[in-house]
Amino acid sequence: MNHPAEMALYQYMESAAQGKSTMSDETIKQVAQDVSDAIKRQFGGGNKRDGFGLRMSNIGRPSCQLWFEKNKPETALPRPTTFVMNMMLGDIVEAVFKGLLKEAGVEYEDSKKVTLELPDHSISGTYDIVIRDAVDDIKSASDWSYRNKFESYETLASGDSFGYVGQLAGYAAASGKKAGGWWVVNKASGDFKYVPAEGLDVDKELANIEENIDKALQDDLVRCFEPEKETFNGKETGNLVLNKNCTFCSYRQACWPNMIELPAVKSKARDPKIVSYIQLAEEYKNAG
Repeated sequence: MNHPAEMALYQYMESAAQGKSTMSDETIKQVAQDVSDAIKRQFGGGNKRDGFGLRMSNIGRPSCQLWFEKNKPETALPRPTTFVMNMMLGDIVEAVFKGLLKEAGVEYEDSKKVTLELPDHSISGTYDIVIRDAVDDIKSASDWSYRNKFESYETLASGDSFGYVGQLAGYAAASGKKAGGWWVVNKASGDFKYVPAEGLDVDKELANIEENIDKALQDDLVRCFEPEKETFNGKETGNLVLNKNCTFCSYRQACWPNMIELPAVKSKARDPKIVSYIQLAEEYKNAG
């Protein structure tokens, strides 16, 4: 275990599984209020999901994504119908998890809005929680992300297309607290764990954020990632595919206008995975 509170949580949840745990009316009301607030926020109408602005939740994202948000927001791919439900799942997980912490006897400071003052920008956001004078984020994750992306700080930082590291560093600097880490809940299994931000250099990350913002606000787009060479059974196919860091970017099609999505051209599987191809070798150009 990576955090002292983990044991208290596991003990409380073990007791709950045996039907022995209780939850106070006060905690239940707080969880219910947090979920109610989330429903109003997600479904209440007037939620400005579009429109560019620097926020603590996006300053760690790739600068090319921010550039598109500012300059060509109309080119974003349509959000899936599952988008709001996934947002709600995250909100519900956070609300319930805080309730579990409280009932497990873990002392914490609840969400608070803070402002990060940079030389040329003021960026606001609301952190999730503070435990032992360290800012933590609460995340819900798919089974794959739970096992792979949130395996450690190193694995998260190595492919941080959602900007979680920059977000945590920003909250830490703005609040005057230490950078703690991430409480991660597996949406598929209900497992949870703590991933400490060991190795996160807040000052270095703030410098990266400033550079990121400068690139995002300049006139011309500078791509952060280049296409990758496709391999099959350890051998290169001659095709170029979308960089894995761009997989969830809403502007991937606008950034790479010639991108086509096809079943993996070398696969012999009945249902081959869909691959985003940036460039096809001559022998595969009629694959679509």
